[in-house]
Amino acid sequence: MSELSIKEKDRLYIANTYNRFPVEIVRGKGSLLYDDTGKEYIDMGAGIAVSTFGAADPEWIEAVTSQAGKFQHTSNLYYSSPCVLLAEELIKRTGMKKVFFSNSGAEANECAIKTARRYSELKYGTDAKRYKIITMDKGFHGRTLATLAATGQEAFHQSFLPVTDGFVYAKTDDLDDVVRLVDEGGCCAIMIETICGEGGVLPLSPEFIRGVAELAEKRDLLLIIDEVQTGNGRTGKLYSYMNFDIKPDIVSTAKGLAGGLPLGATLLGEKVGDVLTAGTHGSTFGGNPICCAAAMSVLSRITDDLLAEVKAKGEYIKTVLTASEDVVSVTGMGLMIGIEFKRPTPEVVAECRERGLLVLTAKNKVRLLPALNIPWGLLERAVEILKEAGQE
Repeated sequence: MSELSIKEKDRLYIANTYNRFPVEIVRGKGSLLYDDTGKEYIDMGAGIAVSTFGAADPEWIEAVTSQAGKFQHTSNLYYSSPCVLLAEELIKRTGMKKVFFSNSGAEANECAIKTARRYSELKYGTDAKRYKIITMDKGFHGRTLATLAATGQEAFHQSFLPVTDGFVYAKTDDLDDVVRLVDEGGCCAIMIETICGEGGVLPLSPEFIRGVAELAEKRDLLLIIDEVQTGNGRTGKLYSYMNFDIKPDIVSTAKGLAGGLPLGATLLGEKVGDVLTAGTHGSTFGGNPICCAAAMSVLSRITDDLLAEVKAKGEYIKTVLTASEDVVSVTGMGLMIGIEFKRPTPEVVAECRERGLLVLTAKNKVRLLPALNIPWGLLERAVEILKEAGQE
């Protein structure tokens, strides 16, 4: 009997939770990936906004291997410099007060939820029953039971009912609806993504974002910004909330923070910096030294010059594709772009793949989340392929 292929073994041994594309990636360099047949692809997904500087990035490799040669893990019972230095860098660059490290975006959001509820209980007491968190009906915050409940899209709730109590959903980008929910009482926080990624790369309006921030301040609700996908340079700022002149109380992030290793972070502002105390939260792998060393490498290179380039590349994509008669709309910010074509999205994605271009989807749109340093030549080629693939 012949040896099973990787694709066959995948179907046999791995839970069937992913509709994988028929491509086996075996190596990469920067924004180019190669499959098991040797075919080359331009990568416009970066592992869903994870590989901040692309595949096999030399500086990232050096940071990771250097730390791996010292020690790969120690529990949070002990001090370790990678964790502390990364926290220091995040605080210096955001003006927040404390950081809690975890392994993923969902866990970073879980920490945000726990912190918000504990803040409210400590300040207002258990009897106040002030624990609900307002989220958007097109938002997405994770797949754990709590973050699934925080996700306002009912499609994600199917088969997992009843969802965890304590979340109410406002109409996306509708400040009056948020006010309505606040007036109903029992709320401790408002949690938003500035761009609803899984909801279809839908940017919230600046007026709505600032209005929510003002409302939260006025009513002593914590403002939580979910930066899992929008963070770490993706929108042309270190964190997307920085585009709107607001100051969140809690920021969650992950994905591109460690450039390909699992690391989440919950940044805690002045109001909540001391809410979590010994024993109230924890994580075995949170603050892993190798992951933190990787993140230091990533953050050190998210400079003003790089962020300006991210903005310029995003504007280029928008300008070229908006001009196409085959495009219905282009949304997003920086290098987080959603494109709705007249041609069905699955057909566009398949055509791109045949032509050596890997793209993502979000609802009815093609989604682009390339490495922040994708070379201009590759980006221009990718946009041209995408434009051709979108022709009816």
